[in-house]
Amino acid sequence: MKQKDLVFLLIVVALFLPFFLSDALYRSYQSFNAAHGMVMSFLKFGILSTLGELLGLRISTGRYLKPGFGILPRAVVWGIFGMGINMAFVVFSTGVPAFAGYLGVAHPAELMAGPLTMEKVLLALAISVTMNTIFAPVFMTLHKITDTHILATGGTLRGLFTPIPMGEIMQGMNWRVQWNFVFKKTIPFFWYPAHTITFLLPEETRVLFAALLGVALGVILAVAARKK
Repeated sequence: MKQKDLVFLLIVVALFLPFFLSDALYRSYQSFNAAHGMVMSFLKFGILSTLGELLGLRISTGRYLKPGFGILPRAVVWGIFGMGINMAFVVFSTGVPAFAGYLGVAHPAELMAGPLTMEKVLLALAISVTMNTIFAPVFMTLHKITDTHILATGGTLRGLFTPIPMGEIMQGMNWRVQWNFVFKKTIPFFWYPAHTITFLLPEETRVLFAALLGVALGVILAVAARKK
């Protein structure tokens, strides 16, 4: 293990270890998370998903930082996306069971709140498939656009808040890769099962687990890019 990898590992440990060592700190986190879910979504995704991008950069290029990468702009964008993801969780975890009830499923809301059963797993899968089919392609495309904009503006916070040339960036995107890999492979083979697990978890842990999934996906994409 190289020194920079050890430093990265120590930073990660320093972020999580206090919550395991201090019950009071963990209870404070739970209380704040329950009262300010959107703020915590911003912080969780802003920190964890950005760490995932740094780890992916390390795997693909051999270093954690490079000029113009834009750690702060990426953290801001991930924080905003995190709030959008939290909103999507609420909308789809409520709406899909309601629609299942409309189709004749008995007590779907109580089913999701109850113990683990095959019916609950199938309903969680239905929520995941619906959310990732409707929401994920738009989210992934916006993520690609913001990534491109951050790199094009030198990775600065000031550059992030300049007008984004949406049409120009979308015209220059590789839609063949976006469709054949990002949509056709990561959504059904990674996000469908991953978010099925997410919706089987208690509500207060879903956003944190989703942010950790972002770290895992960053690693997966980096390894795939390196092999390519």
